[in-house]
Amino acid sequence: MQLNKLSARLSLCLFALMLTACCRSSQPSCTTIDNTKAGSSEGSSGNASFNQPAGIATDLAGNLFVSDTGNNTVRKITAAGVVTTVAGSAGNAGNKDGTAQQARFSEPNGIAIDLAGNLYVADTQNNTIRKISSAGFISTLAGSPGQAGRDDGSTGNARFNQPWGITLDAAGNLYVADTGNNAIRKITTTGLVSTIAGTPGFAGNSDGNGSGAQFNQPHGIAIDTSANLYIADTNNNTIRKLTQTGDVSTLAGDVAGNSDGSGQRARFNQPIGIAVDSAGNIRVTDTGNQLIRNVSMSGVVNTIAGTAGISGYTDGTGSNARFDQPMGIATDAANNMYVADTVNNVIRKITTSGLVSTLLRGDGSSQCLCLFNF
Repeated sequence: MQLNKLSARLSLCLFALMLTACCRSSQPSCTTIDNTKAGSSEGSSGNASFNQPAGIATDLAGNLFVSDTGNNTVRKITAAGVVTTVAGSAGNAGNKDGTAQQARFSEPNGIAIDLAGNLYVADTQNNTIRKISSAGFISTLAGSPGQAGRDDGSTGNARFNQPWGITLDAAGNLYVADTGNNAIRKITTTGLVSTIAGTPGFAGNSDGNGSGAQFNQPHGIAIDTSANLYIADTNNNTIRKLTQTGDVSTLAGDVAGNSDGSGQRARFNQPIGIAVDSAGNIRVTDTGNQLIRNVSMSGVVNTIAGTAGISGYTDGTGSNARFDQPMGIATDAANNMYVADTVNNVIRKITTSGLVSTLLRGDGSSQCLCLFNF
């Protein structure tokens, strides 16, 4: 799919160059597209590079942690903007516990961090949940490498199927959006895995309690201060709420689209990432629409940044900004947002006023693409 997107962009750029005169005479709008290069370089500012970053989390010190999915690594961005690799080896997929450079991952995605500085990673293609201790040792917390399944149970007896999102509650319990199983799973502090909502292996779109609810490829998962869970139910194009009593309801969305509004009047297109900030705002990466959206606790949806259906790479405010398949999203103590802009291979920052900037960018070249206004 990404090769097709790249080919399409190259064709559009060539077309724009051939029609420069037409662009001038037709008074087109113009957006900057930066062909950011995938890479695995460490360092600061423009020296660092990523390869399809997807999951993202923040700690209280202002550090960011990124699942650099295409590199099969977990990266750290300090508050000063310095990038290092925390675990894994760039370009080397696998499944191995151990110290940072010894460890191997296979397309890690969702990531969460506890108050002690331990990281928890949904190692998607390995069908496992991994832990990276604050001392830098990597272990398999739950699941069996390479064995997809739906079994509940303790640690290695449990099975997952391409888990994607992960979040923590105040007591240290983990909650996982088990995407391939269409279910939400819980991992207690003692390592016991249970299914708390959905029926593993059965896709659907039903509200209800526990196994009476159905999901369709849920990806992102987040938690609020009351321990309510919010799920980006990707293939249902909805945002779901799951209480601690197991009740699942649809907070916003219905069929695919791109409308703001309240409840089912709002429309999403393949939402993936989700986060809840300290003010109770639910932030969503509406991946198929190339948008960043906000959902209130009452289900009112508005667009924060991006223009529906238009991909690209432009910093700016609100609808002037462009993204290309944004996935992971996280918030900091000041309620700024950080987005893993996956196909652009960059990390973006969005202030509470909606100003989008590139936190770190790899080496790339910029071109101007004419957008005709008919």
